[in-house]
Amino acid sequence: MSNQHDSSNPLPAQSVMYSQLQPWSQAGAPPCMEPIGGPTVPSRLAASYETTQRHPWRPKMAFEMIEIKHMPEQPVTNQMTQPCFVPQGMKTEGMIFPNLVTGFERNPQHAARAALYTRYTNNEWHNNNLGIYGESNTNRNLSERMRNDAIRLMRETDETATTGQRDAGRRLGERITDLTFWRNELNAELEKLVGEMSDINELQRQCGKAMLDLEIPLHIAQECLFHREARQGMEKVHDNVEKALLLEINHLRNSRDRLKELHEKIAKQAIDCRGAQHLLEIDVTQKESTMGIDSMCHRLNNYSRGITYFGGIEKYDPTVSSQDSWALASSEHVKRSQAERAKLSQLRSDSQNVVNGVASSVWDFWNNTNNALDRRSQEMAGAKNRVQLHLQKVQQELFDMEKHLFLLQKAIQDKSNPLKVAQTRLEARSHREGMELCKDSAQDRLVQEVQDIQGTVEVLHHKLQEAEATHQSLLKTRCILEEDLRNKVNALFIDREKCMSLRRSFPISNLIRY
Repeated sequence: MSNQHDSSNPLPAQSVMYSQLQPWSQAGAPPCMEPIGGPTVPSRLAASYETTQRHPWRPKMAFEMIEIKHMPEQPVTNQMTQPCFVPQGMKTEGMIFPNLVTGFERNPQHAARAALYTRYTNNEWHNNNLGIYGESNTNRNLSERMRNDAIRLMRETDETATTGQRDAGRRLGERITDLTFWRNELNAELEKLVGEMSDINELQRQCGKAMLDLEIPLHIAQECLFHREARQGMEKVHDNVEKALLLEINHLRNSRDRLKELHEKIAKQAIDCRGAQHLLEIDVTQKESTMGIDSMCHRLNNYSRGITYFGGIEKYDPTVSSQDSWALASSEHVKRSQAERAKLSQLRSDSQNVVNGVASSVWDFWNNTNNALDRRSQEMAGAKNRVQLHLQKVQQELFDMEKHLFLLQKAIQDKSNPLKVAQTRLEARSHREGMELCKDSAQDRLVQEVQDIQGTVEVLHHKLQEAEATHQSLLKTRCILEEDLRNKVNALFIDREKCMSLRRSFPISNLIRY
């Protein structure tokens, strides 16, 4: 019988069978059964046809040419061959195997024949050894080839890594040379541009000072308009003060535009020069930082400290330019700086041409606005006094009306006791018995008395509602007067305190003086 199994159909690593060799075992199995570990016995045929000679040690058995089928994945025991334990799908009839321990005494010949059948043949033993040797040779050859391939691969990878590192270092050195060249060019151009901008800055300061002198009266006039926007209700009047302020603001803006004509060219050119200077400074800063990084990268080697893994860094591409576009950007920065310096040399010929003729007109508009504020403040004070007089009268009338309401409520309350007396009498008389429940004159008078009192109370309630409505109307009038007075006081405070306090003194002592 063959003991080799095909690797494509692996059997379970360990299965459990029960033997009847040790009936005294207590290893968790029924009597005469003990678990035995090992591979399951495959299906096999009787092997007596492999030799034509009869062996003296192997007696002839009656079942030599009978095919033995592998039963389902369960061990066949005396217990399981009973009719009640036969597994479903078993093709053979239940058999009772002889017990080699207890059956030897009863039938020794039969027990010996059963024991001989459980052994392997000599041919199977040799075939098993040959298979093990062949598998060992195959695995050793495969391992040797794998080691040779791994050694070759290690040498190739070492050479590739060394070559790549050397080439990357050479290219980093070339990059550092290019960075040094462009950094020197940018620094030289930056020094020239800063020297040219020193003269234009002074000219720009003088023209800016002339415009700043007009900003203070313009700001005051605008603040007065903003303060007057805080007026409420009907006090938001487009009066003479507002018209004067609008005219003053318009005149100040026109005067500022006249002073701004020359300054616009200078300021624009200064901004352009500052932009060119900023680009140069940023470019120089970035190149110095890049030189530091590339120099550090150029000095790194396999034995440097601080090197570590950055998984997936080769897949991340943060670059935004190519080598050609990088050089072109630096060249454009240098060209722009040269163009701005040429424009500055033309503006240097335009010296101090400042206009100083707007001071008198600004003063005239300032005085006109102040006079309008004074007149409006006087008018507002008179209106406030009249509103206060009306408010005082309404307040007195409210006081009288509240006393009248109290009297009406007192009169209504006084009718409650007579009404209770009359209704109590009627209720008490309703308890009379028999013919005593007579509708006499007293009964009629009591009913009439209740009706009269209820009618009087209803009239008093009506008068009380009218008085309360009148009281609410007076309260509304008082609120309107108080709100109007509050608005007038607020408007007067804005004109006198906020606006006039800003305009007490002329803010420009020397409009333009150099």
